[in-house]
Amino acid sequence: MKIAMIGGGYVGLVSGACFAEFGVDVAVVEADPGRLAALLAGKMPIYEPGLETLVAQNVTAGRLSFGDDLAAALKDAEAVFIAVGTPTRRGDGHADLTYVYAAAEQVARALTAPTVIVTKSTVPVGTGRRIAEIVRGLRPDLDFDVASNPEFLREGNAIGDFMRPDRVVIGCESQRARDVLGRLYQIDAPILFTGIETAELIKYAGNAFLAMKVTYINEMADLCERLGADVRDVARGIGLDGRIGAKFLHPGPGYGGSCFPKDTLALVRIAQEAGAPSRLVEATVAVNDARKGTMSARILAACGGSVRGKTVAVLGLTFKPETDDMRESPSLPIVARLIGDGAIVRAFDPEGMDQARPLLPDAVVYCRDAMDAATGADALVLLTEWNEFRALSPARLAAAMHGTVVVDLRNVYDPVAMRQAGLAYQSIGRPIADRGGQG
Repeated sequence: MKIAMIGGGYVGLVSGACFAEFGVDVAVVEADPGRLAALLAGKMPIYEPGLETLVAQNVTAGRLSFGDDLAAALKDAEAVFIAVGTPTRRGDGHADLTYVYAAAEQVARALTAPTVIVTKSTVPVGTGRRIAEIVRGLRPDLDFDVASNPEFLREGNAIGDFMRPDRVVIGCESQRARDVLGRLYQIDAPILFTGIETAELIKYAGNAFLAMKVTYINEMADLCERLGADVRDVARGIGLDGRIGAKFLHPGPGYGGSCFPKDTLALVRIAQEAGAPSRLVEATVAVNDARKGTMSARILAACGGSVRGKTVAVLGLTFKPETDDMRESPSLPIVARLIGDGAIVRAFDPEGMDQARPLLPDAVVYCRDAMDAATGADALVLLTEWNEFRALSPARLAAAMHGTVVVDLRNVYDPVAMRQAGLAYQSIGRPIADRGGQG
């Protein structure tokens, strides 16, 4: 079986490599010359654990190829996946479908045989219908089907999520599309066949629900601090309820990344225009945006109300560990606020510093490792819970730092050990005693 994948970005590259691992012949079409050159040289344009090895193995096996010739990629392909970006459109919060529709036009002009056109990108409800109209308008002679196959990949665990998914969602209306995509997904997982509009909405509904869950536990963490409760036990207590589940109940500085921010905002606009506004999702977006400012204020308060002239070590810049993705990361407004208020920021992230440089103020000093960032710092802030940060010795940190303030926005460290090392430790949603007597 052969398929074409339009887009060699995060979704297209991971999906293409995983399909190839299933034994499918995959031709990835990438229009960006720089990205294509990197892929042809075996260099990954993104950081995802295990991806470089998976790509190399399948390129060597002859099942995975990269190029910019769409017509050649479509030759003998039973399905073509559109996996291009759908960023938030400036001004109104809608998903920008410019790249999706451009890809649909290119496919229409290049197809020569019956093929299933599949949207892998996250797209608003109605996009599949519009793609069909575009293709039919350009090629009324063409025999084709349209389907929706949203991805549910977590950055940092994308290969595992693709290979062992909770479910596969396929929105289609023809038996041919159902047969082609059913043969493509020969995996041990539930496959849910739906209508096209339903599949498009499932992706937004799922991400919005998870974003609400993250925002909910963040608000519970704030409440715990006021009441003397421990958010860790609250999360365990409600997460053990099978109706709720333990995932996405870890308090922090707010969600970010490529999906939750843009998908919640897009769903808000979709619902408003449909005349059925989603007040819960609207509140989630507003609360999450405000939380990043609240976390900045927390850091300033821990530093005595001002960071002017003080050196602040920042550990972690990406929105989550095991990725180099800086999109909508809480570090962006937090670090900008620290710099704007006069701090000297020394930062380290294992994978995200190259991506962070063009997004953060020029004054940020990038360090070679965590201890380099901490040395001489008046305060230390942990923003991303990379595993290598968990092993940092409190005593070693205390010896290296000039000051004693540690603000842990991911609840990584043991409060007792930090306090015994002489550090003024603060975390999120823990009792005052656990937070070393800090408010």
